[in-house]
Amino acid sequence: MAQYVFHPAATRGFADHGWLKSYQTFSFAGYYNPQRINFGALRVLNDDIVSGGGGFGEHPHDNMEIISIPLEGELKHRDSMENAAVIKPGEIQVMSAGTGIYHTEFNKDKNKAVKFLQIWLYPNKRNVQPRYNQINIDNNIKNVLHQILSPDPMDEGVWIHQDAWFHKGDITAGNTVAYQIKKEGNGVYVFVISGSLIVDDHQLDTRDGLGVWDTRNITITASTDAVVLLMDVPMEVDF
Repeated sequence: MAQYVFHPAATRGFADHGWLKSYQTFSFAGYYNPQRINFGALRVLNDDIVSGGGGFGEHPHDNMEIISIPLEGELKHRDSMENAAVIKPGEIQVMSAGTGIYHTEFNKDKNKAVKFLQIWLYPNKRNVQPRYNQINIDNNIKNVLHQILSPDPMDEGVWIHQDAWFHKGDITAGNTVAYQIKKEGNGVYVFVISGSLIVDDHQLDTRDGLGVWDTRNITITASTDAVVLLMDVPMEVDF
């Protein structure tokens, strides 16, 4: 029988650093909730707003798969692998931190905020060679769940060192899409970027999250026009 955990948007952690406002689905930095450490391999899901000209100074990461999905504005990236890039809405960025990297992220615009999702997953391999990639995932076809991440370098989207699959969909009101979890032992975390929808009889609104496991299929019906992110991840992690 399917199991569910519901995380309403209003129950997330929140940090206000002036230049950064961060809403945190799982325990992160100053926000700690022992009931909300992770969802399987999904460790961090931060909904970040960086003010004009603000940003994260150089800081390290290791042994984590880090994904950034811009929602508004443009984010400048620079790292110790000599990558320098700008990521914008319609793109996805991935870093395998592996043995260790340093990087910075800054709002490219001095006057307008940038909004993006910062997502961390535990990897299935430790101390890999660090790497960076970003691709365009913009797709105008509605009512389809588009794959934007997988464990296979030859598959659609970016790839990471974990048996995880991400899908993003723009679902119009009244339409229904079905999703089949990719691997036995995985669960799926549904995050509503905008709008309202129903997942297996559970009503979700903007920025709500719902974790589902012990099932292979879920059904999503849009109550209003909605944008949704699905994160299909192993529920058991050895890290």
